[in-house]
Amino acid sequence: MKVLVTGANRGLGLALVQQGLAQGHIMFAAVRSVAEQHIKELQQLKAIFEGQLRIIHMDVTNEKSVKQAADAVKWTDQYLDVVINNAAVLNERESTIEELDIHACSQAFDVNTLGPLRVVKHFFPLLKVGIEERVSDTQAILNISSEAGSITNTGPLDYPYGMSKAALNMLTVKLKRYLQQDDIAVISIHPGWMQTDMGGNQAPKDPNETAENLYTLLKKGKNNESFSFVDDTGKQMSL
Repeated sequence: MKVLVTGANRGLGLALVQQGLAQGHIMFAAVRSVAEQHIKELQQLKAIFEGQLRIIHMDVTNEKSVKQAADAVKWTDQYLDVVINNAAVLNERESTIEELDIHACSQAFDVNTLGPLRVVKHFFPLLKVGIEERVSDTQAILNISSEAGSITNTGPLDYPYGMSKAALNMLTVKLKRYLQQDDIAVISIHPGWMQTDMGGNQAPKDPNETAENLYTLLKKGKNNESFSFVDDTGKQMSL
């Protein structure tokens, strides 16, 4: 498969790249900064998995940047099989409604919701080529969401992250219905509480475990009407 991962230089994104390379996939690691200090691990992987890894610059908050990245992939590789929208920001977690920084809330939506929207808008044509050419059995859009985006189970805080992830889940459902006649699986994923910069060292899950589980889900594929928001093992989550 040819797989695009956003936010690929650390955390779950980096684990998804590592796991994909180990499984023999061609990986497109999209990063906001290609400065050497930000992509050291990716450069090491590129040296090990020669010819399998492309590191591409893409700022998901900048539509021009997203379009240029899509054009670059089209030029070199013609198509994609999977898009994984992983890039995210977590801010204002403990702020009450009276304390909220509205600018920070806007930033959360720009990255967590509009970012995936921009990515799908410009990379969807490359997924369509993959379907038409039938070069792979799996075509999918995975949106890395969160239990924090569940309206049913929401708490009183975490406004920007929870609201932006709930909106991301809406994007997933809309895309799922738009693509119901196509063989593109569209799924929102709750990856669990992981040991990443975002999750902290106290988190119980290793991002490599989550990454492995997500590739297992990809193998199941198909636009099954029975699920659109699941955890990394495929268990149904409440929207």
